[in-house]
Amino acid sequence: MRSMLWGLPVRGWQDRLRPNFWDVVAFPLLFGLLTMIVVGAGGMTKPFDLGVQQAISLDPLNLPYYALRTVLRMFIALGVSFAFTLIYAAAAAKSRMAEKILIPILDILQSIPILSFLTITVTGWIALFPGSLLGPECAAIFAIFTSQAWNMTFSLYQSLRTVPLDLQEAARMYHVGPWGRFWRLELPHAMPNLIWNMMMSVSGGWFFVVASEAFTVDGHDIALPGVGSYIAAAMAQRNLTAVGYAVAIMLVVILGYDQLLFRPLISWSRKFRSEMEPGLESDRPWFLTMLQKAGLARAFLMGFRATGRGWDQTVGRTAYLALKMVGSGLSTPMDRPRKTPRWVERGYNALLSIIALYVTYRLGAVVASQLELSEVERVFLLGLVTAVRVLVLIALATIIWVPIGVWVGLRPALTARVQPIVQFMAAFPNNLFFPVAVVLILRFHANTEIWLSPLMILGTQWYILFNVIAGAASLPRDFQYVAQNLGVSRWVWWRRLIIPAIFPAYITGALTAAGGSWNAAIVSEWVKWGPDTLTATGIGAYIHVASDQGDTARLILGTAVLCIYVILLNRLLWRRLYNYAAERMRLDDV
Repeated sequence: MRSMLWGLPVRGWQDRLRPNFWDVVAFPLLFGLLTMIVVGAGGMTKPFDLGVQQAISLDPLNLPYYALRTVLRMFIALGVSFAFTLIYAAAAAKSRMAEKILIPILDILQSIPILSFLTITVTGWIALFPGSLLGPECAAIFAIFTSQAWNMTFSLYQSLRTVPLDLQEAARMYHVGPWGRFWRLELPHAMPNLIWNMMMSVSGGWFFVVASEAFTVDGHDIALPGVGSYIAAAMAQRNLTAVGYAVAIMLVVILGYDQLLFRPLISWSRKFRSEMEPGLESDRPWFLTMLQKAGLARAFLMGFRATGRGWDQTVGRTAYLALKMVGSGLSTPMDRPRKTPRWVERGYNALLSIIALYVTYRLGAVVASQLELSEVERVFLLGLVTAVRVLVLIALATIIWVPIGVWVGLRPALTARVQPIVQFMAAFPNNLFFPVAVVLILRFHANTEIWLSPLMILGTQWYILFNVIAGAASLPRDFQYVAQNLGVSRWVWWRRLIIPAIFPAYITGALTAAGGSWNAAIVSEWVKWGPDTLTATGIGAYIHVASDQGDTARLILGTAVLCIYVILLNRLLWRRLYNYAAERMRLDDV
């Protein structure tokens, strides 16, 4: 009998598992990464007293350790976001009933300011881990999670809704069950765009890292060791040199995880494309080559694959039988049940209406007891002003970044060079632009209603660029060859090929950018640098002032109005475009 290793034949693997040159590189690198994880995790469990503030030193020698703590928080949040994305997006894409409640909830969640999540949850986390720094750490990780998960979830949901029809038919012909379809068809189809949005989500975590690591609880300031708290301390002391050090370490860290994680993931995800462009396979990142050739990494991958096969055979089979027993009919997103009984639809809609009316009544009672009706009318007008700003900024970002994203995405070599630059720009904390904005506006006596607005889109416009690049990069090469051979005009090339190819990805980017812009309005319409404070008319400034004054009624009113506008725009504009992209803007319908 042939001997086996982790369920795999040993013959043919013995030579491949022997140490080689790549092990000389892999062992110290992997050992160093594990050591840093252990050191960073050890700092998260230190004793903690809410009344004792942890000092943040502006000595640049402390920045490497601070960066380690920040990166560890961000990637823990990324792992939780990935698991959340798989469950939430799959449920919304595969069930029409679930979609009606999950997607509106997601619309609301992405519009709620990260500071609100932090304020609501931090007390609970501290109570869950009394006397330990793990409580504030979990609160910070949760806050970073809220800046990462929504973008990834929308990306996977969009991809699951646009699986090519021929691939769905092939899965039906081979009688692939729901579990197998998800892991072998739908998730691989979504993987290239999902990885791009994972990169964008990590950058979004950097964007909100200052708010996540330096916050206030019950009048006590908490500053967790990290780059965000370092930047907050530097801003408080108006130390631009320290801010420069923080930007430099951010650049080093972003380039590091780009080389060690995202560049290999992008190269790996190319195998899920419907066709492979000649020459792409030879462009392999050095870290991926090391993982494939080092004996140590091969042994680990063999065990991981064997574990995955066993998990798929047990859990996957159990899930398939459960789905079959309940007769859920969950096969592919396009096969979702279309003929739901009318009484079920009516009951479901009635339940949602009752819940919405009850929540509205409770919030309205709090607001009505303390505020006049004229105040409510004024806040709705403020929300309208911010809504106009958001739509104008998204339109301007679309005009600028869609042509650039298409141009970059159709050139794989250029995409590889542009990727880390865009990552860094997306990760650049928005509040570092505030001093420059305040100085320039005061120097030239500029109109704050106009020139504070760009601060809302500076950090979120990259969602559009990232998604357009990903959409253009996934365009099959043979489609481009056909267009070239037919000699189509530039207008036809855009209308019949490029726009259908990038439109689903663009809608994901624009929707997420719009949600991020609403969130950024909280800090962009009310800007303070030292003794100077600049404000612009809008719901963001209203919420910021209410939060600073501890005015609960106005804070509830402002947040509720903001959520109403976000829901209306998503349902009347973005969701219609989403459905249009899923049903009409498909390459298999071109």
